Amino acid sequence: MVEQSRSARKRLHGAVVSSKAQRSALIGVAALLLLLAVGVSWYWSREPDVFWVSADTQERPLVLGYSTTDTLIRVAAWLLDKPGGYLTNDVTPPGIWLDNMPSFEFGVVVQVRDLARVLRNDYSRSQSQSTEDPDLALAEPAFNFDNDSWIFPPTEREYRRGIEALQSFRLRLSSTTEPDAQFYARADNLREWLAVVERRLGSLSQRLSASVGQVRVNTDLAGEPSGATATPRPVDIVVKTPWLELDNVFFEARGAAWALVHFLRAAQFDFEAVLEDKNAVVSMRQIIRELEGALAPIRSPMILNGSGFGLFPNHSLVLASYLSRANAAVIDLRGLLEQG
Repeated sequence: MVEQSRSARKRLHGAVVSSKAQRSALIGVAALLLLLAVGVSWYWSREPDVFWVSADTQERPLVLGYSTTDTLIRVAAWLLDKPGGYLTNDVTPPGIWLDNMPSFEFGVVVQVRDLARVLRNDYSRSQSQSTEDPDLALAEPAFNFDNDSWIFPPTEREYRRGIEALQSFRLRLSSTTEPDAQFYARADNLREWLAVVERRLGSLSQRLSASVGQVRVNTDLAGEPSGATATPRPVDIVVKTPWLELDNVFFEARGAAWALVHFLRAAQFDFEAVLEDKNAVVSMRQIIRELEGALAPIRSPMILNGSGFGLFPNHSLVLASYLSRANAAVIDLRGLLEQG
Protein backbone atom coordinates (compact mmCIF):
# COMPACT_ATOMS: atom_id res chain seq x y z
CA MET A 1 0.00 0.00 0.00
CA VAL A 2 2.79 2.40 0.87
CA GLU A 3 4.57 1.69 -2.41
CA GLN A 4 1.37 2.21 -4.35
CA SER A 5 0.74 5.54 -2.59
CA ARG A 6 4.30 6.68 -3.38
CA SER A 7 3.90 5.66 -7.01
CA ALA A 8 0.60 7.54 -7.27
CA ARG A 9 2.16 10.67 -5.79
CA LYS A 10 5.04 10.46 -8.28
CA ARG A 11 2.64 10.12 -11.21
CA LEU A 12 0.59 13.07 -9.93
CA HIS A 13 3.74 15.18 -9.49
CA GLY A 14 4.93 14.24 -12.98
CA ALA A 15 1.55 15.20 -14.44
CA VAL A 16 1.66 18.57 -12.66
CA VAL A 17 5.21 19.22 -13.89
CA SER A 18 4.23 18.19 -17.43
CA SER A 19 1.17 20.46 -17.30
CA LYS A 20 3.29 23.41 -16.15
CA ALA A 21 5.82 22.75 -18.90
CA GLN A 22 3.08 22.65 -21.53
CA ARG A 23 1.58 25.84 -20.16
CA SER A 24 4.98 27.56 -20.23
CA ALA A 25 5.55 26.36 -23.77
CA LEU A 26 2.17 27.69 -24.89
CA ILE A 27 2.85 31.06 -23.24
CA GLY A 28 6.25 31.19 -24.94
CA VAL A 29 4.77 30.40 -28.35
CA ALA A 30 2.02 32.98 -27.84
CA ALA A 31 4.57 35.62 -26.82
CA LEU A 32 6.72 34.78 -29.85
CA LEU A 33 3.72 35.04 -32.19
CA LEU A 34 2.70 38.34 -30.62
CA LEU A 35 6.22 39.70 -31.01
CA LEU A 36 6.28 38.54 -34.63
CA ALA A 37 2.91 40.19 -35.29
CA VAL A 38 4.15 43.46 -33.77
CA GLY A 39 7.25 43.34 -35.95
CA VAL A 40 5.25 42.65 -39.10
CA SER A 41 2.77 45.40 -38.20
CA TRP A 42 5.61 47.90 -37.76
CA TYR A 43 7.17 46.88 -41.08
CA TRP A 44 3.87 47.14 -42.95
CA SER A 45 3.07 50.53 -41.37
CA ARG A 46 6.22 52.33 -42.52
CA GLU A 47 5.54 55.36 -44.71
CA PRO A 48 7.08 55.27 -48.20
CA ASP A 49 9.92 57.44 -49.42
CA VAL A 50 9.39 60.00 -52.18
CA PHE A 51 10.59 58.65 -55.53
CA TRP A 52 11.96 60.50 -58.55
CA VAL A 53 9.48 61.35 -61.28
CA SER A 54 10.26 60.23 -64.85
CA ALA A 55 10.01 62.83 -67.59
CA ASP A 56 10.74 60.81 -70.72
CA THR A 57 10.95 57.34 -72.26
CA GLN A 58 13.75 55.49 -73.97
CA GLU A 59 11.78 55.41 -77.22
CA ARG A 60 10.65 59.04 -77.30
CA PRO A 61 12.37 61.55 -75.03
CA LEU A 62 10.22 64.27 -73.46
CA VAL A 63 6.79 62.93 -74.36
CA LEU A 64 4.18 65.45 -73.23
CA GLY A 65 1.94 63.85 -70.63
CA TYR A 66 4.19 60.88 -70.02
CA SER A 67 5.37 62.18 -66.64
CA THR A 68 1.84 62.64 -65.28
CA THR A 69 0.59 59.28 -66.56
CA ASP A 70 3.66 57.34 -65.45
CA THR A 71 3.62 58.93 -61.99
CA LEU A 72 -0.07 58.14 -61.56
CA ILE A 73 0.65 54.51 -62.45
CA ARG A 74 3.55 54.26 -60.01
CA VAL A 75 1.63 55.82 -57.13
CA ALA A 76 -1.37 53.55 -57.74
CA ALA A 77 0.89 50.50 -58.06
CA TRP A 78 2.50 51.34 -54.70
CA LEU A 79 -0.87 50.76 -53.05
CA LEU A 80 -0.87 47.14 -54.22
CA ASP A 81 2.82 46.23 -54.27
CA LYS A 82 4.13 47.74 -51.02
CA PRO A 83 5.03 45.55 -47.99
CA GLY A 84 1.85 43.86 -46.84
CA GLY A 85 0.01 44.83 -50.01
CA TYR A 86 -3.23 46.77 -49.84
CA LEU A 87 -4.29 46.79 -46.17
CA THR A 88 -7.56 48.74 -46.11
CA ASN A 89 -9.70 45.68 -46.93
CA ASP A 90 -7.78 43.15 -44.78
CA VAL A 91 -10.01 40.93 -42.61
CA THR A 92 -7.25 38.86 -40.98
CA PRO A 93 -4.44 39.72 -38.52
CA PRO A 94 -2.21 41.63 -38.47
CA GLY A 95 -3.70 43.83 -41.22
CA ILE A 96 -7.08 44.08 -39.51
CA TRP A 97 -5.40 45.57 -36.42
CA LEU A 98 -3.75 48.40 -38.32
CA ASP A 99 -5.37 51.77 -38.95
CA ASN A 100 -2.55 54.23 -39.64
CA MET A 101 -1.48 52.73 -42.96
CA PRO A 102 -5.08 52.18 -44.19
CA SER A 103 -5.71 55.88 -43.47
CA PHE A 104 -2.52 56.76 -45.37
CA GLU A 105 -3.74 54.57 -48.23
CA PHE A 106 -7.08 56.36 -48.32
CA GLY A 107 -5.36 59.72 -48.64
CA VAL A 108 -3.42 58.36 -51.61
CA VAL A 109 -6.52 56.78 -53.17
CA VAL A 110 -8.44 60.07 -53.09
CA GLN A 111 -5.63 61.86 -54.94
CA VAL A 112 -5.35 59.03 -57.48
CA ARG A 113 -9.09 59.26 -58.14
CA ASP A 114 -8.95 63.04 -58.56
CA LEU A 115 -6.07 62.97 -61.03
CA ALA A 116 -7.55 60.04 -62.98
CA ARG A 117 -10.80 61.99 -63.34
CA VAL A 118 -9.03 65.14 -64.55
CA LEU A 119 -6.85 63.07 -66.89
CA ARG A 120 -9.97 61.57 -68.42
CA ASN A 121 -12.11 64.71 -68.60
CA ASP A 122 -9.57 67.48 -69.22
CA TYR A 123 -5.95 66.58 -69.90
CA SER A 124 -6.72 64.11 -72.71
CA ARG A 125 -9.46 66.14 -74.43
CA SER A 126 -8.99 69.17 -76.66
CA GLN A 127 -12.43 70.63 -75.88
CA SER A 128 -15.60 69.86 -73.98
CA GLN A 129 -17.30 68.02 -76.86
CA SER A 130 -14.31 65.93 -77.97
CA THR A 131 -14.36 62.14 -77.58
CA GLU A 132 -12.89 60.75 -74.36
CA ASP A 133 -10.00 58.30 -74.45
CA PRO A 134 -11.18 54.65 -74.20
CA ASP A 135 -8.39 53.59 -71.83
CA LEU A 136 -9.00 56.48 -69.46
CA ALA A 137 -12.73 55.77 -69.59
CA LEU A 138 -11.89 52.35 -68.09
CA ALA A 139 -9.26 53.56 -65.61
CA GLU A 140 -11.22 56.32 -63.89
CA PRO A 141 -14.22 54.22 -62.72
CA ALA A 142 -11.88 51.37 -61.68
CA PHE A 143 -10.16 53.62 -59.14
CA ASN A 144 -13.54 54.79 -57.85
CA PHE A 145 -14.48 51.26 -56.83
CA ASP A 146 -15.22 50.62 -53.14
CA ASN A 147 -11.89 51.00 -51.34
CA ASP A 148 -12.53 48.35 -48.66
CA SER A 149 -14.11 45.48 -50.58
CA TRP A 150 -12.30 42.23 -49.77
CA ILE A 151 -14.27 39.83 -51.98
CA PHE A 152 -16.66 39.70 -54.97
CA PRO A 153 -14.55 41.43 -56.31
CA PRO A 154 -11.64 42.52 -54.12
CA THR A 155 -10.53 46.13 -54.36
CA GLU A 156 -7.08 45.08 -55.54
CA ARG A 157 -8.52 43.51 -58.71
CA GLU A 158 -10.34 46.70 -59.71
CA TYR A 159 -7.35 48.92 -58.97
CA ARG A 160 -5.16 46.59 -61.02
CA ARG A 161 -7.58 46.99 -63.91
CA GLY A 162 -7.24 50.76 -63.60
CA ILE A 163 -3.44 50.51 -63.62
CA GLU A 164 -3.49 48.29 -66.72
CA ALA A 165 -5.73 50.78 -68.53
CA LEU A 166 -3.33 53.61 -67.64
CA GLN A 167 -0.40 51.54 -68.86
CA SER A 168 -2.18 51.05 -72.18
CA PHE A 169 -2.75 54.82 -72.44
CA ARG A 170 0.90 55.48 -71.56
CA LEU A 171 2.04 53.08 -74.29
CA ARG A 172 -0.21 54.72 -76.87
CA LEU A 173 0.88 58.18 -75.74
CA SER A 174 4.54 57.26 -76.24
CA SER A 175 3.96 55.70 -79.67
CA THR A 176 4.41 57.61 -82.92
CA THR A 177 1.67 55.55 -84.57
CA GLU A 178 -1.14 56.34 -82.10
CA PRO A 179 -2.26 59.93 -82.78
CA ASP A 180 -5.53 59.45 -80.88
CA ALA A 181 -3.80 59.32 -77.47
CA GLN A 182 -3.17 62.96 -76.56
CA PHE A 183 -2.27 65.12 -73.58
CA TYR A 184 -3.15 68.81 -73.80
CA ALA A 185 -0.92 70.88 -71.53
CA ARG A 186 -2.98 74.06 -71.29
CA ALA A 187 -3.36 76.53 -68.47
CA ASP A 188 -7.10 75.92 -68.17
CA ASN A 189 -6.57 72.17 -67.82
CA LEU A 190 -4.03 72.65 -65.06
CA ARG A 191 -6.40 75.04 -63.29
CA GLU A 192 -9.12 72.35 -63.29
CA TRP A 193 -6.91 69.95 -61.36
CA LEU A 194 -5.54 72.63 -59.03
CA ALA A 195 -9.11 73.62 -58.14
CA VAL A 196 -9.69 70.08 -56.88
CA VAL A 197 -6.36 70.07 -55.02
CA GLU A 198 -7.30 73.36 -53.39
CA ARG A 199 -10.53 71.93 -52.00
CA ARG A 200 -8.85 68.75 -50.76
CA LEU A 201 -6.09 70.63 -48.95
CA GLY A 202 -8.57 73.10 -47.48
CA SER A 203 -10.74 70.28 -46.11
CA LEU A 204 -7.79 68.37 -44.67
CA SER A 205 -6.31 71.44 -42.98
CA GLN A 206 -9.68 72.24 -41.40
CA ARG A 207 -10.11 68.69 -40.11
CA LEU A 208 -6.59 68.69 -38.70
CA SER A 209 -7.12 72.05 -36.99
CA ALA A 210 -10.28 70.71 -35.38
CA SER A 211 -8.17 68.33 -33.28
CA VAL A 212 -8.29 70.86 -30.41
CA GLY A 213 -11.90 71.90 -30.97
CA GLN A 214 -12.90 75.31 -32.24
CA VAL A 215 -15.87 77.63 -32.29
CA ARG A 216 -16.03 78.94 -35.85
CA VAL A 217 -18.14 81.65 -37.38
CA ASN A 218 -20.49 80.33 -40.07
CA THR A 219 -19.19 81.79 -43.35
CA ASP A 220 -21.15 79.51 -45.68
CA LEU A 221 -23.01 82.40 -47.34
CA ALA A 222 -20.41 85.14 -46.94
CA GLY A 223 -20.62 87.56 -49.87
CA GLU A 224 -23.94 86.10 -51.08
CA PRO A 225 -26.80 88.31 -49.81
CA SER A 226 -29.41 86.30 -51.71
CA GLY A 227 -27.86 82.90 -50.98
CA ALA A 228 -29.65 80.26 -48.94
CA THR A 229 -29.07 76.82 -47.47
CA ALA A 230 -31.32 73.77 -47.47
CA THR A 231 -31.53 73.81 -43.66
CA PRO A 232 -30.75 76.73 -41.30
CA ARG A 233 -27.41 76.68 -39.53
CA PRO A 234 -26.30 78.55 -36.38
CA VAL A 235 -24.08 81.62 -36.54
CA ASP A 236 -21.37 79.92 -34.45
CA ILE A 237 -20.39 76.32 -35.16
CA VAL A 238 -18.49 74.06 -32.76
CA VAL A 239 -16.07 71.87 -34.73
CA LYS A 240 -14.03 69.09 -33.14
CA THR A 241 -12.60 65.91 -34.63
CA PRO A 242 -13.60 62.89 -32.49
CA TRP A 243 -10.74 61.60 -30.35
CA LEU A 244 -10.68 58.15 -31.97
CA GLU A 245 -10.41 59.71 -35.46
CA LEU A 246 -7.48 62.05 -34.81
CA ASP A 247 -4.80 59.62 -35.97
CA ASN A 248 -6.88 58.59 -38.97
CA VAL A 249 -7.19 62.18 -40.17
CA PHE A 250 -3.48 62.79 -39.56
CA PHE A 251 -2.30 59.83 -41.65
CA GLU A 252 -4.90 60.45 -44.34
CA ALA A 253 -3.44 63.94 -44.72
CA ARG A 254 0.09 62.50 -44.85
CA GLY A 255 -0.98 60.10 -47.60
CA ALA A 256 -2.58 62.91 -49.59
CA ALA A 257 0.58 65.04 -49.23
CA TRP A 258 2.78 62.13 -50.36
CA ALA A 259 0.74 61.56 -53.51
CA LEU A 260 0.49 65.27 -54.29
CA VAL A 261 4.26 65.78 -54.09
CA HIS A 262 4.67 63.30 -56.95
CA PHE A 263 1.75 64.60 -59.01
CA LEU A 264 2.92 68.20 -58.70
CA ARG A 265 6.46 67.26 -59.69
CA ALA A 266 5.04 65.50 -62.75
CA ALA A 267 2.93 68.56 -63.59
CA GLN A 268 6.04 70.69 -63.36
CA PHE A 269 7.52 68.63 -66.23
CA ASP A 270 4.41 68.37 -68.42
CA PHE A 271 3.26 71.96 -67.93
CA GLU A 272 6.74 73.47 -67.99
CA ALA A 273 6.03 75.77 -70.96
CA VAL A 274 2.75 76.98 -69.42
CA LEU A 275 4.36 77.67 -66.04
CA GLU A 276 7.26 79.53 -67.61
CA ASP A 277 4.91 81.59 -69.76
CA LYS A 278 2.97 82.65 -66.65
CA ASN A 279 6.18 83.10 -64.61
CA ALA A 280 4.69 80.58 -62.17
CA VAL A 281 7.48 78.02 -61.82
CA VAL A 282 8.48 79.36 -58.41
CA SER A 283 4.86 79.14 -57.24
CA MET A 284 4.74 75.45 -58.19
CA ARG A 285 8.05 74.84 -56.43
CA GLN A 286 6.72 76.54 -53.29
CA ILE A 287 3.72 74.21 -53.16
CA ILE A 288 5.98 71.18 -53.51
CA ARG A 289 8.31 72.48 -50.80
CA GLU A 290 5.47 72.94 -48.31
CA LEU A 291 4.19 69.43 -48.98
CA GLU A 292 7.69 68.01 -48.59
CA GLY A 293 7.81 69.72 -45.20
CA ALA A 294 4.54 68.01 -44.31
CA LEU A 295 6.26 64.66 -44.93
CA ALA A 296 9.13 65.23 -42.51
CA PRO A 297 9.92 62.10 -40.43
CA ILE A 298 7.87 61.69 -37.25
CA ARG A 299 10.28 61.52 -34.30
CA SER A 300 7.63 60.81 -31.69
CA PRO A 301 6.65 57.17 -30.94
CA MET A 302 3.00 58.23 -31.09
CA ILE A 303 0.93 61.04 -32.58
CA LEU A 304 0.22 63.66 -29.92
CA ASN A 305 -2.74 66.05 -30.08
CA GLY A 306 -2.34 68.33 -27.10
CA SER A 307 -4.11 71.65 -26.72
CA GLY A 308 -3.00 74.55 -28.88
CA PHE A 309 -0.62 76.17 -26.36
CA GLY A 310 -0.57 73.34 -23.83
CA LEU A 311 2.20 71.23 -22.33
CA PHE A 312 2.18 68.56 -25.05
CA PRO A 313 2.67 69.21 -28.78
CA ASN A 314 -0.08 68.86 -31.35
CA HIS A 315 1.16 67.10 -34.45
CA SER A 316 -2.15 67.67 -36.24
CA LEU A 317 -1.77 71.44 -35.96
CA VAL A 318 1.79 71.27 -37.30
CA LEU A 319 0.64 69.28 -40.32
CA ALA A 320 -2.33 71.63 -40.78
CA SER A 321 0.09 74.56 -40.94
CA TYR A 322 2.03 72.99 -43.82
CA LEU A 323 -1.13 72.06 -45.73
CA SER A 324 -2.64 75.52 -45.21
CA ARG A 325 0.46 77.19 -46.64
CA ALA A 326 0.44 74.76 -49.56
CA ASN A 327 -3.24 75.54 -50.12
CA ALA A 328 -2.55 79.28 -50.13
CA ALA A 329 0.21 78.72 -52.70
CA VAL A 330 -2.20 76.68 -54.86
CA ILE A 331 -4.67 79.58 -54.79
CA ASP A 332 -1.91 81.98 -55.85
CA LEU A 333 -0.85 79.67 -58.66
CA ARG A 334 -4.39 79.37 -59.97
CA GLY A 335 -4.59 83.17 -60.00
CA LEU A 336 -1.42 83.39 -62.07
CA LEU A 337 -2.72 80.81 -64.54
CA GLU A 338 -5.94 82.78 -65.02
CA GLN A 339 -4.05 85.88 -66.09
CA GLY A 340 -3.62 86.46 -69.82
